[in-house]
Amino acid sequence: MDAAAPPPDPATSPADASPPVHTGRQLTVRAVLTGMVLGAVMCLSNLYVVLKTGWSFGVTITSCILAYALFRLLTAARLARTELTILENNAMASVASAAGYMTGGGNMAALPALLILTGTRPDSTALIAWFAVIAALGVFAAIPIKRQLINVEKLSFPTGTATAETLRSLHGLGTGASGKARLLGLGGLVGAIVAFGREAKSLLPATLPSKIGLPFSLRDRPAGDWTLGFDGSLLLVGAGALMSWKTGWSLLVGAVACYGFVAPAMFDRGLIAAVSYKEIVRFTLWTGGAMLLSSGLLSFALDGKSIGRAFASLFQGLRSRGLGKQAPRDASQLDRQECPDWWFPAGFVVLGPIVVWLMQRLFGIPIWAGVLALPLAFVMGLVAARVTGETDTTPTKALGPVTQLIYGGLLPGNVAANVMAANVTGGVGLHAADLLTDLKSGYLLGANPRQQVFAQFFGVIAGAVMVVPAFNLLVPSAEVLGTESLPAPAALVWAGVSQLLALGAQALSPEVRVGALIGGVIGVVLVLAERWASPSLRRFVPSPSGLGLAFVVPGNNAFSMFAGALIAELLRRHRPAFAERAVLPLSSGLIAGESLMGILLVALAASGILR
Repeated sequence: MDAAAPPPDPATSPADASPPVHTGRQLTVRAVLTGMVLGAVMCLSNLYVVLKTGWSFGVTITSCILAYALFRLLTAARLARTELTILENNAMASVASAAGYMTGGGNMAALPALLILTGTRPDSTALIAWFAVIAALGVFAAIPIKRQLINVEKLSFPTGTATAETLRSLHGLGTGASGKARLLGLGGLVGAIVAFGREAKSLLPATLPSKIGLPFSLRDRPAGDWTLGFDGSLLLVGAGALMSWKTGWSLLVGAVACYGFVAPAMFDRGLIAAVSYKEIVRFTLWTGGAMLLSSGLLSFALDGKSIGRAFASLFQGLRSRGLGKQAPRDASQLDRQECPDWWFPAGFVVLGPIVVWLMQRLFGIPIWAGVLALPLAFVMGLVAARVTGETDTTPTKALGPVTQLIYGGLLPGNVAANVMAANVTGGVGLHAADLLTDLKSGYLLGANPRQQVFAQFFGVIAGAVMVVPAFNLLVPSAEVLGTESLPAPAALVWAGVSQLLALGAQALSPEVRVGALIGGVIGVVLVLAERWASPSLRRFVPSPSGLGLAFVVPGNNAFSMFAGALIAELLRRHRPAFAERAVLPLSSGLIAGESLMGILLVALAASGILR
């Protein structure tokens, strides 16, 4: 336990209250190693999940619970002298989150999209450097705006605040920590058993079903052929439980509309050659992708106040401090622990040329276009940080397409430039927002911000080293993408946008153009309805993200995620205390257990051990 008094509760402290300043151990060797290991494991899990669902899930709170429980066990077994302190656990979480989020920021949209579009992938070592440098740029991009957004404006950064509260609970009273850890372990065990029982066909006399079709026929075909049913994956149920209820039921509505009405109608007209997911999604992708794109861009544009505040806060912060100035000798201890502002330009000066060189070397992007990506990435990082601080949602789904549109105009026909430049801006935006979210929890706990920045770099290295070989293992060729086993919806959308910009709308069939237009209009209407509808009606407006995603993933996936969202919602309504205690750890365990077992089985099959 840390010797300092526990920090004030952020929910009850006055807005202008000064945070505590702790001087105990923070970025220790054991905190770094634990964070790198847990982050790498969660990076594997998120990789599997994002290729299945298009979503990445937060890892910070889960890693805090796991690390706390792990060191309690090690201490009890006398394998560790002391438990983690609250600030060690906070530093560990910074490492773990940076590693776990290596699948986000467009990384696992851009790379598989590039594979779909060109059939090639860069050398693994070069890819590791690519992902690591982009993430590191995001870390540096957060430095000049941290004090303004967190210390001065005290933006909520809800996940960062929740992490601080979780850490205070764990290291203050420890209430519920062992129970949450047991639920994590139970969920992981169940998820792993289900994955093994479903996939290890050569080792078992009988296996669990991979799909459960609904009990009716459509066009004289079983409903399961249209992907109308449930997937045998508990990972998807866990993923649904972590989504909002609105997103969950929107997935169901979208799946019924797509696979129950649109796909059969297109089949009747001969636009879909066969009743299979891969054939259906060739058409429905454009409707769902247009819905996701239009809703994301419009939401981004309508949030003009946040965008304006992002730039205003940057200039205000720099004017109040002076770029590059160190904290005065009489400044508070916390001020003296802040990162100097000169780290930001120094980081871009050192890493910027590496990014430009990699863009030219790996993807054939002209040097001038690579140079343009650097200020664009910083702008995107600035906006992403502000929006995340206010809403807890990083607008990566908007940042990527915005960059695709820009480079589609600057370099028409260059699909590699289109997707990989978007990878730069999306990655910088995500990792800037991730660092600031971590720094929010550190601010509330009185942690040393410099040490958290260093922690982030350790996580970046662990995540980059883990994600590339794991991706190569899961995705040996482009043929496995866009299938029921790996739908890769985000990659399909990015590839579709790039193709559209390269070839023009005239390259699409008239029916596809109509479907895309309808999807785009629906996305716009839903965003406007969400904004302007009365509170009593707003809850009935579908989520454009959930509705659009349902047109890109198999119906089985959408039904299973809806089931998870329904279970979680029922628990919140009828057993709120239990839901608060159990939904997050149990769902996270199901996701981690099944995804890690799935990757293990793929590795065993690739090595010839499992057939």
